[in-house]
Amino acid sequence: MEKQITSLPKWFDGEIYNKGEKVTNPFSGESYELTAEELSMYDLIMGAQLLIEENGGIFKKEAFKYQKALRKGLDWFRKVNPKAYMVLLD
Repeated sequence: MEKQITSLPKWFDGEIYNKGEKVTNPFSGESYELTAEELSMYDLIMGAQLLIEENGGIFKKEAFKYQKALRKGLDWFRKVNPKAYMVLLD
């Protein structure tokens, strides 16, 4: 069964990839094949998490914009590909 291509939301401001690839959860070792759009959103989510940590955690004012992107990205991913979300992000 071929995956349906889902467009990225208007608020997305990350890099948009041309190709998808397999991503592995570093904690569980499980992998999932992502579309280009899903990979773009996955990288935005992971980047936002990193920037939140670098800016002192979720309760710091400097990290607020990253928290917003993280939450929106997770919500998008949960709706678009719940199976990949459970493997890679939950």
